[in-house]
Amino acid sequence: MPLIRIDVIEGRSDEEMKALLDAAHKAMLEAFKVPEGDRYQIVHQHPKSRMIVEDTGLGIPRTDKVVVMQVTTRPRSREMKEAFYRLLVEELQTACGIEPSDVMVSMVTNTDEDWSFGLGRGQFLTGEL
Repeated sequence: MPLIRIDVIEGRSDEEMKALLDAAHKAMLEAFKVPEGDRYQIVHQHPKSRMIVEDTGLGIPRTDKVVVMQVTTRPRSREMKEAFYRLLVEELQTACGIEPSDVMVSMVTNTDEDWSFGLGRGQFLTGEL
């Protein structure tokens, strides 16, 4: 936890996807100070015609390397979120050659009672975590 869902245009190699996932995890570790093994990532690849990512009138150019990331997480401070946004684009640019203009992030906040990691229990609620 956090849970990261990533949407990209299909066509990336397994190596490119590994680099993207590793970069996102590295940014998460540093910004949110989560444990190393706290890694939940899901990737959805779409045909180019099924992903439209515009810029809300900000003049941000997009390419076929666009990455849309939804992060479901416990409440985080504004500073932590801003650090994650910055670290993420730095890591993606360095590790994957993805330009910061091709990265869009949405944070979804929930609370401890909203998580079950398996076994039919809410581990934050039972004290297991």
